[in-house]
Amino acid sequence: MRTLTTVTGKETKSSIQVIERMMHLLDTLAGHSAPVNLKQLALQTKLHPSTAHRILGVMVDNRLVDRVEPGTYRLGIRLLELGNLVKSRISVRQEALPYMQGLHRQLGETVNLSVRHDDEVVYVERTAASSSMMRVVHIIGARAPLHITAVGKIFLSHDAPDKSTQYMQRTGLPKYTENTLSEPESLVRELEKIRRQGYALDNEEAEKGVSCIGAGIYNDEGRLVAGLSVSAPSDRLNKAWAAQVKQTAEKISRAIGYQG
Repeated sequence: MRTLTTVTGKETKSSIQVIERMMHLLDTLAGHSAPVNLKQLALQTKLHPSTAHRILGVMVDNRLVDRVEPGTYRLGIRLLELGNLVKSRISVRQEALPYMQGLHRQLGETVNLSVRHDDEVVYVERTAASSSMMRVVHIIGARAPLHITAVGKIFLSHDAPDKSTQYMQRTGLPKYTENTLSEPESLVRELEKIRRQGYALDNEEAEKGVSCIGAGIYNDEGRLVAGLSVSAPSDRLNKAWAAQVKQTAEKISRAIGYQG
């Protein structure tokens, strides 16, 4: 019985070692844009050529690696298939929720996740204290025009100038409060400021007495796909929270594949 345990332990250790070597070879191949020969791979991974050749052979059989010509390798198409499968199963809402809850615990204020749909933002998730007395409660599925919300302005700031101009002309920038940026010149200046600082503010532009700080969430292609925001009564909102909102939005971005 003692002998069996020893053998099993050695086999387990050997299997883990093979997996580690396989990952090292994949990482090395990933660092080259062109196919790499066996000698170079063995040198970079510090593996004996026969060991590298044996492991690469198994990966070729499983399409994780392609053998371009005898002794030359590159990453295989199976990795692309697996990557696309992972990407298709990533839910921004699901990935964002733990980070939203963490930010809510830090600040004690309502945290919203929203996406763009045409000329509006749509709220898809929120975390808030059940005792919240805020008059504006963004329930899941609620919508708001882009130019009156922090996240909406983040989306507008990522549009090409002609696209944001079209939005202004198409909507007429209706006024919701006396603070709403309903003049195109004012909104253009605001969007330029947002691009520089990397976050946006809603200064009682959607509803009197409520302010907001928002930052963008990006996917693996670097595309803006959602926005994170903190809403609070204006007398409680601290603009210094912008750093925490940006940091949390960045964590969510990395969780869905953004590399920066």
